[in-house]
Amino acid sequence: MYKILMVCLGNICRSPMAEFIFRDMAEKEGRGKEFYLASAGTSDEEYGNPVYPPAKRKLHSLGIDCSGKRARQMTKRDYEEYDLLLGMEQRNLNAMRRICGGDPKGKIHLLLEHSPFPRDIADPWYTGDFDAACRDIQEGCRQWLEIIQ
Repeated sequence: MYKILMVCLGNICRSPMAEFIFRDMAEKEGRGKEFYLASAGTSDEEYGNPVYPPAKRKLHSLGIDCSGKRARQMTKRDYEEYDLLLGMEQRNLNAMRRICGGDPKGKIHLLLEHSPFPRDIADPWYTGDFDAACRDIQEGCRQWLEIIQ
């Protein structure tokens, strides 16, 4: 089983969206049992909070249920527990490397690094654009799902 941790700042918008979108894509391709998905934030400011309501509504509009998901902070132990740690933006990658004490095994990557236009996924907490964040997350999840065979 391939273990993937999706990471953003607070773990209430982008990373839970990525966790549930990737899981949904894998299941629809009949590959759901190949993956263990989770998400975390680099900050503890949202610890214990549920998925942010607009993110939850966006997932619901895709037929995806994220009930029960609560924000948690990424830990150094996650580096050993997961095969791949995918950050939503460069700022997340920097914080992830700091938390993990570097990236000696090359496990930390940007979700959209394989895009024809590699880029950060803008934080919809600030932009209010959950549709754009969702499109970017779907693009990144699709690419990683294809890469991991």
